[in-house]
Amino acid sequence: MTPTLVHTADLHVLIASPIVVGETPEGLRRVIPIVGGTIKGPRLNGEVLSAGADFQVIRPDGYTTLEARYIVRLDDGALIYVVNTGVRFGPPEVMARIANGEIVDPNDVYFRTTPRFETAAPDYQWLTRPLFLASGARYPDHVEINVFEVG
Repeated sequence: MTPTLVHTADLHVLIASPIVVGETPEGLRRVIPIVGGTIKGPRLNGEVLSAGADFQVIRPDGYTTLEARYIVRLDDGALIYVVNTGVRFGPPEVMARIANGEIVDPNDVYFRTTPRFETAAPDYQWLTRPLFLASGARYPDHVEINVFEVG
C-alpha cells in the first residue's frame, strides 16, 4: 500500500537569537530558544508556549540535524509535548545565508522533520500513535512547519 498524508496542522514557531555553543566534534552546536507561536489547522488549534528550544548541529557542509522540544497549549487547554527531529540542507551559499539570519527561498532548502507527540489529555491520545511527517521553512524570527499524519 502507498501511504497517504493527512494535513493535521501548521505551526508558526517564534524563535529568539541562537545561542552558539561552538564547534564540537559533531559540528557547530547551536540552541535556538522557542519563545511562542501558534498552531492552526483542521485537527489542532492553539498556541506554542515559550518553553522549549531547537538543538542543532551544523556540519561544515551546512547539513543540519534538528531536535526541537516544546509545548503546545490547544484552545481547549490540553497540553501537548512535541519532540520534532529532522534535517535541513541545501546549497552551501543558501545554508550560509540561513546561518547569517537572512531570508532564503524555502524551495531552495530541504527541511523535513518527524514530529512526535505526548499528552495526558484523553481527547488527543490519537496523536501518540501514528507517524507524522512535516515540511519546514526557516525565517530569521520564526519557523513555519506543516504537519501531516501518515495514513
